[in-house]
Amino acid sequence: MINQAHRISVAPMMDWTDRHCRFFHRQLTTHALLYTEMVVADAVIHGARERLLGFDEVEHPVALQLGGSDAAKLAEAARVGEAFGYDEINLNVGCPSDRVQSGTFGACLMKVPDLVATCVAAMKAAVTVPVTVKCRIGVDEQDPEPALDALANGVFDAGADALWVHARKAWLEGLSPKENRDIPPLDYNRVYRLKAGKQNKFIGINGGIQSLDEARLHLDHADGAMLGRAAYYTPGILAGVDAAFYGARSEAFDFAALIDAMADYAARHIERGGRLGHVTRHMVGLFHGLPGARRYRQILSTDATRPGAGADMLKMAFAAVELGGAAAEAA
Repeated sequence: MINQAHRISVAPMMDWTDRHCRFFHRQLTTHALLYTEMVVADAVIHGARERLLGFDEVEHPVALQLGGSDAAKLAEAARVGEAFGYDEINLNVGCPSDRVQSGTFGACLMKVPDLVATCVAAMKAAVTVPVTVKCRIGVDEQDPEPALDALANGVFDAGADALWVHARKAWLEGLSPKENRDIPPLDYNRVYRLKAGKQNKFIGINGGIQSLDEARLHLDHADGAMLGRAAYYTPGILAGVDAAFYGARSEAFDFAALIDAMADYAARHIERGGRLGHVTRHMVGLFHGLPGARRYRQILSTDATRPGAGADMLKMAFAAVELGGAAAEAA
């Protein structure tokens, strides 16, 4: 059965979608599915679990993305993730970074769909929450037609509950991870064709989606749309998600409540020994293009990063923005 609750999600992004980012994004949208950064299965099993996996209850629905290629380790890591309370466990078959390749996981797993299916089957047997996969349409010289079909057929036969597809190839030789996010051309039609052949399976689309209007168009051809850098660099667009896709009332966004929630959260983080900049670095793009946004960015990028900066600095940054324009934009 297609899960309509996951029509919109925010992509897992290394070094970005940590717990502070997710808490912030959740203040903007109640319903969008949030993803962690990729966490390697070995780290989940042997590392500092609370630091790696801890999250605030307000983040639900939230999914844990795992990296790995050892079925037994992924199954154990999935069990740990479920015990922590994650609503979904996702397997990364799309990250092209060098460190991922050296560990034989991420996008290079597109070349071994049978192994991916084995890993999914092990994870499904280990947990009761949904197990999903995020992949590319292919890697290197692969033909995306048979490559994506082989991956999709394998993971769905193994019991995967959903497949999110970044509609670009990953070039593991010759392109950096950053270049892999931009240079390989987007092929949305390839994802649409996959969905057309799998009407009873959840197929979500990712890659280059810049606005909620674009997401809406993709939902004519896929079950879910995943926002990545657009959600991170211009997070204000998330304030429109609930009304646009989940039937919430269309009304002016309550930025006063957001200010209070983020200031309280930042204060708690600082009390636990953290720094204000850990929280505010994810918030810099919130008021992009609005009067006062430049001063807001200056405060968060400089003053808020200094040792000893307190949550009052966050309120000072918000005070620099003419929030009337932001409220109207979000309505």
